[in-house]
Amino acid sequence: MTARRRDWCKSSRSSSNANCVEVRLGGDAVGVRDSKDVAGPALAFGPAAWGGFVAALKAGSAPGR
Repeated sequence: MTARRRDWCKSSRSSSNANCVEVRLGGDAVGVRDSKDVAGPALAFGPAAWGGFVAALKAGSAPGR
């Protein structure tokens, strides 16, 4: 994914029946939604908050891991 992409993306490791989220990268916000409820609510995070979350996941220190 690139920072300019505006459509929703799901991990290529996700199967069709898995509990997954989709992410949309935009200019001022990163959107996150439930892949099974695409018409439902979505969360929005600023780029710095999203970057910190992704860095924590890569480091293995994110909550719930």
